[in-house]
Amino acid sequence: MTQYRVADILRDDTPTLTPEMAIRRAATLLVDARAAAAVVVGADGRLEGILTQKDCFKPALHASYYQEWTGRVADRMSRDVVSVNLNDDVVAVAEMFLKHPHRVFPVMDGTRIAGLVHRADVLALLLRIG
Repeated sequence: MTQYRVADILRDDTPTLTPEMAIRRAATLLVDARAAAAVVVGADGRLEGILTQKDCFKPALHASYYQEWTGRVADRMSRDVVSVNLNDDVVAVAEMFLKHPHRVFPVMDGTRIAGLVHRADVLALLLRIG
C-alpha cells in the first residue's frame, strides 16, 4: 500500500448534527458549510448516522410546494453507516469507494469521530502520488 493515511486528508471542519435537529436547520448548515454530508451524533457523542445534501432534497421540495418544512434529521439520515479508521491506508479507502456509492465516509478514531474523508480528496491524493 502507501504511506498515506486517512489522517493525512480528512476534513474535520464539517457540521455535526443531532437526530432531533430540524431538517431545515441541518440542510442550512450543510449548504452554508458547502458540505456534502455531516455526521449525526447522539447525546453520548457516538455516531448514529450520516445526513447528506441529497437526503435533504425531499423535505426541501415538500417545503417548496407547501411552504412548510417538516421533519427531523432522524427522519432522513442513513443509520447504516460505512466508516473508516483514522490510520487506514488511502489506497484501501479508494477501494472502498469503488464498492460503495458514497461520496464521504466518517473517519473514526476508536469510538470518537475524527472527521470525514471525501472521495474527491482520495482521488486528488492518488493523482499526486501515482
